[in-house]
Amino acid sequence: MVNDDDIAQRVIKMITKRSGVYMFRKKKYNTYTAASNIYFDVRLDQDDVEELVEEYSREFNVDMSNFHLETYYPEVNFSWNPFKKPEPVDVPEFTVDMFIQSAKAGKWLYD
Repeated sequence: MVNDDDIAQRVIKMITKRSGVYMFRKKKYNTYTAASNIYFDVRLDQDDVEELVEEYSREFNVDMSNFHLETYYPEVNFSWNPFKKPEPVDVPEFTVDMFIQSAKAGKWLYD
């Protein structure tokens, strides 16, 4: 039987590998925590998250059918006008813990 700490460590290890800092850290598992934000702390872009979700889904047998990447990486209106800033876009929380909890449940738990 796989325990919760083992799942958490495996998820953190998988995300850490994707972040690009994995090779330069001595303490591989202490790079990120469950509270780390995927977008701001881990700094994964949309393509990285797409690949991560595929690998994560296979590795942990998680149903990701209700995971929508656009929820966490919405389209931002771009303007060529340097004096006009784009409107800020509200992005929901997107943390390592969301992946850990979903791995335990076997399906993506968040909308």
